Amino acid sequence: MPPLFKKDERFTQGIFRPKNPDKFIGKDLIVEKKNLGKAAIFRSSYERKFFMWADNHPSVLEWGSENIVIKYLSPIDNRYHRYYVDNYVVWKEGTVIKKYLIEIKPFAQTQPPKPSNRKKKATMLYENTQWSINKAKWEAAKKVASHINAEFLILTEKELF
Repeated sequence: MPPLFKKDERFTQGIFRPKNPDKFIGKDLIVEKKNLGKAAIFRSSYERKFFMWADNHPSVLEWGSENIVIKYLSPIDNRYHRYYVDNYVVWKEGTVIKKYLIEIKPFAQTQPPKPSNRKKKATMLYENTQWSINKAKWEAAKKVASHINAEFLILTEKELF
């Protein structure tokens, strides 16, 4: 059986078990034939921080991780791909209920890459490719969010910490 996810040692990654599983939108997580119950995989310390906030905040009615899939057209190969939005949150603000599709990224990845003589050409190509793909994903997410009366947000370390 292949691993649940490929762990990258450069990042904080793991399994998050909600203290309030009734708020979590997701299925039981099964790892190596062991049922962990409702759980989510975090792929960075930013995602873990967000999971803890969503799980514990009294205004969060429901939340999920990578449970919204959006089809987007890649500007790189001009083909459709699937984008798993990092999080979905239902939030109660007074008497108003709001829905959000949330992407979590380092701030630097939310800005166009800056050219530099210090960067290798391969690095600049990679950064520009990722930027183009992310823009296409985020435009598709905004359209889907508007169709389901939700808002698409990108959260960075500036909002999370």
